[in-house]
Amino acid sequence: MNAYEVNFDGLVGPTHNYGGLSYGNVASQSNSQAVSNPKEAALQGLGKMKALMEMGFKQGVFAPQERQDVAALRSLGFSGTDAEVIAKAAKEAMPLLAACSSASSMWTANSCTVSPSADTADGRVHFTAANLNCKFHRSIEHPTTSRVLGAMFANDKFFAHHTALPAVGQFGDEGAANHTRFCKGYGDAGVEFFVFGRSAFDSRFPAPQRYPARQTLEASQAVARLHGLGSEGVVYAQQNPAVIDQGVFHNDVISVGNGEVLFYHEDAFLETDKVLAELDSKLGKHGGRFQAVRVPRSAVGVEDAVRSYLFNSQLLSRADGSMLLIVPEECRSNANVWNYLNQLTSDQGPIREVKVFDLKQSMQNGGGPACLRLRVALKEDELAAVNQGVIMSPQLHATLTTWVEKHYRDRLSEADLADPQLLVECRTALDELTQILKLGAVYPFQLN
Repeated sequence: MNAYEVNFDGLVGPTHNYGGLSYGNVASQSNSQAVSNPKEAALQGLGKMKALMEMGFKQGVFAPQERQDVAALRSLGFSGTDAEVIAKAAKEAMPLLAACSSASSMWTANSCTVSPSADTADGRVHFTAANLNCKFHRSIEHPTTSRVLGAMFANDKFFAHHTALPAVGQFGDEGAANHTRFCKGYGDAGVEFFVFGRSAFDSRFPAPQRYPARQTLEASQAVARLHGLGSEGVVYAQQNPAVIDQGVFHNDVISVGNGEVLFYHEDAFLETDKVLAELDSKLGKHGGRFQAVRVPRSAVGVEDAVRSYLFNSQLLSRADGSMLLIVPEECRSNANVWNYLNQLTSDQGPIREVKVFDLKQSMQNGGGPACLRLRVALKEDELAAVNQGVIMSPQLHATLTTWVEKHYRDRLSEADLADPQLLVECRTALDELTQILKLGAVYPFQLN
């Protein structure tokens, strides 16, 4: 049976704004309170989805969430009508209103961790929603994320869903941004690679000193247990604390993997040689031939990697067996990175082509091509069991483009977050989107 990697890209929400909420994310903080363009952001994302679909890759859509999150504000002591809640929050606690207005669910690499059926004990595709408890504005996402995942992957014959891990620091979980899978073929058993920033209970592991390590070893181990993964199909690696302190807040900012290939910066991990040897050994037992493509710091420094998001790219398998790297425009404008990429594709290595996309609106908020997509390996019958309303097609792209043009603003500042009409606009848009994507009742609000 054929199997495919399907990329489900997050559809940028109507409240896309530059709140600077993510401490440790250099791009997010450096653009704090700049004026954003939600319409342009959504159209840029849709443009990437359409382009990959037209190149023959399987592509899906992941719906945004309701924002401003009035329910979260009510839980923090604000009361009255929805408009009164927003007005009180704007007057008394603008940072809380900004946090409850974030469109960060667009970065679906953080939505959950996915294990394909070939790896799991019960032969189903497993999903665990990420608790994202390191940042308040992201910690409020997982209940809706779970409902959206349930509506997308609803057939329990093929799919198993797990609620988020306990919302405490010891089990900080950032989803697929710290998870990669290696395999010979997408339908074959593979090796799941969990990267963590710190251990919650074992002080022998070092930790960063400046910025928080968002993923714990214990969270990664818990997800592996929930998904029924065997020890021969799992490798754990610690992210280098020094690069976290340079703004590498997730592993997908310093490495990316696909198929049998790991594309990584030489400073990405601790005990790199040991990690690579374990990946090579375990993938070999599954019939694969592990290939590590190391980017030396002499060619691309960590600062250049963070500024360009070289590694926050999509590494995709082409029909001829070679690989395509999808990078943001910022890679082309960085001389060191672009020189390296030209050299990379001229060699006879596995990565043969680079394609550049303009994702400036997302990039300015700290998320590149890899942040915007959730990878799900599916066999033919599993793909057929997915809610087909979320699978990208020319017709769906046209419909969503019209929807964005109708509902989204082309300018949003922090002051605009205090406008109760923004919530009305968001709810109206999402009510229509649930019908377009056939999602059912995934949002808690009801329009009168």
